[in-house]
Amino acid sequence: MNANLQIRLTPDANQLERLHALQRTFAEVCNALAPVARDSRCWNRVALHHMTYHNLRERYPQIGSQMVCNAIYSVSRTCRLVYQSPASPFNVARLGDKPLPLVRFAPNSPVFFDRHTLSIKDGQLSMYTLDGRIRFDVNLSDADEKRFREEKLLEIVLSSRGDVFSLNFVFGSSRGSGGANAQPQDSTADLPQYVRLLPQAQPVSAGDSE
Repeated sequence: MNANLQIRLTPDANQLERLHALQRTFAEVCNALAPVARDSRCWNRVALHHMTYHNLRERYPQIGSQMVCNAIYSVSRTCRLVYQSPASPFNVARLGDKPLPLVRFAPNSPVFFDRHTLSIKDGQLSMYTLDGRIRFDVNLSDADEKRFREEKLLEIVLSSRGDVFSLNFVFGSSRGSGGANAQPQDSTADLPQYVRLLPQAQPVSAGDSE
């Protein structure tokens, strides 16, 4: 069974600006990738990586290679929810060749991390940003420290409400609902607030990624 651990961050003004900048850029990468996933009808993470990784690295040199991989993962999991979930009205098995809506990520969309871009050691959390790593002191219980040592870490998600940033750590087995290969079970009625669906015919303006 999966279990979550949430850590609220306490950034100073400079760190806060860097977190917002990372969040905006991560959403931009996701929005550049989402039309490819829709038009190719490919949201398998590995296949999508092979199709888009090098182009995204050239287009967004300011973001690290591993964060591009994490953006691909974010788009893959969201597209599977929209286009593959049995309860979704946009399930491709139901729509066939009919047009699919476009997934759009808001600037405050969550950012996915991994063990390469975020680490916790000796009471200090170190995380990637566009301008180098930032660090926070964290007070973990003995039980939580043990979880990081012994349990499988499935996801690390940075989310925000205004200027309040939190990290959510999802632990569990590789077959749990948080894993990269898990199949979405919710309908699009349960889409998070940071995701919008645009009709295929609707043009994407610059403001959509702001």
